[in-house]
Amino acid sequence: MFWTDKIRQVKITLVVTAVVIAAASLVVSHFLVRDLAREERQRMEIWAEAMHTLSQATEETDLNLVLKVIEQNNTIPVVVVDAAGNVQTYRNVPVKAGNAADSLKVITEKAQTMRSRQQTIKVQMGEGKDDYLLVCYDDSLLLMRLAYYPYIQLGVVMLFVVIAIFALLTSKRAEQNKVWVGLSKETAHQLGTPISSLMAWTEMLRETYPDDTLIPEMDKDVRRLQLIADRFSKIGSAPERRSVNLNEMLRSVVDYMNRRTSQRVSITLQSIADDLTVFVNRHLFEWVFENLCKNAVDAMAGSGSITISAVRHGSRVFIDVTDTGKGIERGNVKNVFRPGFTTKKRGWGLGLSLARRIVEEYHHGRIYVLRTEVGKGTTFRIEI
Repeated sequence: MFWTDKIRQVKITLVVTAVVIAAASLVVSHFLVRDLAREERQRMEIWAEAMHTLSQATEETDLNLVLKVIEQNNTIPVVVVDAAGNVQTYRNVPVKAGNAADSLKVITEKAQTMRSRQQTIKVQMGEGKDDYLLVCYDDSLLLMRLAYYPYIQLGVVMLFVVIAIFALLTSKRAEQNKVWVGLSKETAHQLGTPISSLMAWTEMLRETYPDDTLIPEMDKDVRRLQLIADRFSKIGSAPERRSVNLNEMLRSVVDYMNRRTSQRVSITLQSIADDLTVFVNRHLFEWVFENLCKNAVDAMAGSGSITISAVRHGSRVFIDVTDTGKGIERGNVKNVFRPGFTTKKRGWGLGLSLARRIVEEYHHGRIYVLRTEVGKGTTFRIEI
């Protein structure tokens, strides 16, 4: 719970920080763009006035300053048209070299776009109603870059947040894996010594009381403990996989669970083809089915039925474990395989998480909730 709460806090902090940075960038950029647009408008008004002065110039007019103002505009695209929309001159508008008619068409369309944005300045040339020129201008490259900058920055910030969260989750998963492996191997190590002693004691009891019927049962339980220790020792290392008869393996699990559950719980194995084999580690895969059956027994409160079935489709085998328990609420379906999640008053919430690890990480298969209905039961499916 500590890790989960800590990661949730970090994710919230990262998202809030990204939102604040993005909002601040948008606000600052908005004011900068507005001020720069106002400045460019003023520059174009001066440029338009220079064009008017140039058109009205006489022999006594000093054109040095006028020409200097006109020539200094090297950034703002501008097209000058008359009242009829005919292009008179243009500046800083990129056109392809070649056909003059095509170039004129491109410039005319550019002027119409500028007029639609109302980026124009009217220069009256005479007293007539239609005796004027329209200076059409567009945003400079610098202004357009500044307008797009905050959105690019927002994308970079969000990418950073996604990478940071992914790295955080990866770190958490790696630490969980280390805990899993360490706990499993230490459990196997701690079980080893008492199991060896128990095996020796059962051998002594068998020699002393050869006719006692309880000693073989004790020996079975000791060997079961040895099997459990062997399973724990395999966690964290690549398991040895072999071709296993699925029918035989599942029947072994059913027989074991039937001996250790209430008579009010019925565990049945539907007919499975004898030649159906799977390439798995038998000890670990039996553990998966035992966990599924134990969870099903808990879900049925000690009374109900569990059905195990299997079928082959192409190169894959589908194994279903269906119970008549209380079912899983829709909001909890995605959490059932999460370590620590449990609906029982007592429990570690590790059984299904371990089952998923064995199926998906060690055998490259899938395990998921195929269907569930509250009050009627659940079906888990394994694909291998």
